[in-house]
Formats: sequence, C-alpha cells, structure tokens
Amino acid sequence: MSQFKHSEQSHITISELMLPSHSNFSGKIHGGYILSLMDQIAFACAAKYSGFYAVTASVDKVDFLQPIEVGELVTMKAAVNFVGRSSMVIGVRVEAENITTGIKKHCNSSYFTMVARDNEGKSVAVPGLILSSINDVRRFVRSAHRQAEGKSRRAKFNSSSFKLEEHMEELNNYNVKLDLTH
Repeated sequence: MSQFKHSEQSHITISELMLPSHSNFSGKIHGGYILSLMDQIAFACAAKYSGFYAVTASVDKVDFLQPIEVGELVTMKAAVNFVGRSSMVIGVRVEAENITTGIKKHCNSSYFTMVARDNEGKSVAVPGLILSSINDVRRFVRSAHRQAEGKSRRAKFNSSSFKLEEHMEELNNYNVKLDLTH
C-alpha cells in the first residue's frame, strides 16, 4: 500500500433513477433512502482509498436543501477530504437532474467519518492524503476544524460535566419552560 494517495484515487460517482417506491407520503423521495445511498457511496469511497473494509463512525450534519422528485436522476459524488490515523472524512454531494429538461439541482452535501478495519475488525492505518490544489487544502482544513469543533462540543455538553447555571440565561432565548420537578 502507498504511504500517501491523492484524493482523486478515492473518487466514486453513482447515479440512480428515483422510482415511486423511493417516495414518502408527500410524493418526494424519502430522505432516509437518500441517506442510505450516501452511506453506501461513503463506504465505497473509503474502502477504495484505504484498501480495507470501512465502517461509518459518524455523519456530520445533513441539510436537505431541495426535494428530489420521482423520475429524477440522482447523482452522488464522494471523495476523501481528510484522513486521520485510521479514519477518513468522506465528502458526499447529491445532485438531482430532471432528465427531460436537463436541469440539475444541488440537493445536499454531508460528511461521513469512516474508519478502516482489518479482517479481525480492528482499526487499521490508512494512507496519508496528498493535497494538490487549494480546494484540497480547503476541504482538509474544513474537515479538521469540523472534527475539532465536534470534540469540543461533546466535551462541553458531556452529562457528567454539564453545568446548568452556565446556561440558564441562554434558555430565555428559546421557546422553553424550565420545570425540573420531574
């Protein structure tokens, strides 16, 4: 295995026509179905890059920007944006195309943290990432910051160290009523 690889060596693109069986009660494509496809492409991208089986460790925020219609062609693109020792952040972009008009729309993007595993299920080191463009550097640094912010957020709001008094005034900004008698 190479010690370092280019992100391009991880790129995966899949396309699928959206069928009525993929729709929810409002006639739009079910978000859960799209998330399942995103997880599949993130797995394929991580496995292709690392050369190992990969498992999903976390999924960063997913915003559904535009609905996907039955009959549209959905294309997902995935690439490794960041690597740790055994983890990889996979950026996934989802676009839908009206196949009769050719009009495309960006529907969502998300970031999947995948961990490479060996045959015994133990974490295994992945190749380093060669950053060969400003966009590669931007994506890498953005992922590094996102991971650091996540660790900080988890530590700050850990149930054993959370301090209610530090957040009492903040609660006034929300549509909540505090009732701690239960």
